[in-house]
Amino acid sequence: MVAMRIQKLRHSVYQHEYHIVFGTRRRRRFLKIYVKPEFEKVMLMFQKKYPTVRMLESNLNNDHVHLLMEIPPDTNVAIVVKKIKWLTSVAFKKKFKFIREMYLNGSIWGVGYFSSTIGLNETTITKYVKYQGQMDTPRQVRLGFSGNTIRKPRTMRSD
Repeated sequence: MVAMRIQKLRHSVYQHEYHIVFGTRRRRRFLKIYVKPEFEKVMLMFQKKYPTVRMLESNLNNDHVHLLMEIPPDTNVAIVVKKIKWLTSVAFKKKFKFIREMYLNGSIWGVGYFSSTIGLNETTITKYVKYQGQMDTPRQVRLGFSGNTIRKPRTMRSD
């Protein structure tokens, strides 16, 4: 799996990954192993046309697709899914006669999709927000290689 990258736009910095799932129309099971290379080819073309949208992983499961994608905040996830469905539908119908015959009119994909954001650990972020500014200066420095603790030097008292 590819590690999450911090990306930059002109006026923002982001780290957005999405898990997207969409199914074939009528849940027909035609997404076989020999269809995947065509899907990947279409996704490469998509990525060249839209370089800010990046596909990290994909998997075809007979009647549905799983995608792990990096999508910038200025791009609508619904539009990305719609374009992917349209491009793959056209390419599959053109390449595979059996798909063309299965779906004479319209798209090969079902109407909806599932989308979920993938991010940092929720507990870590909650603690970060809650304690922001309160834990900036540590009292002890722990060295990861020895287990020893270096303490800040004590100030001398003048009695």
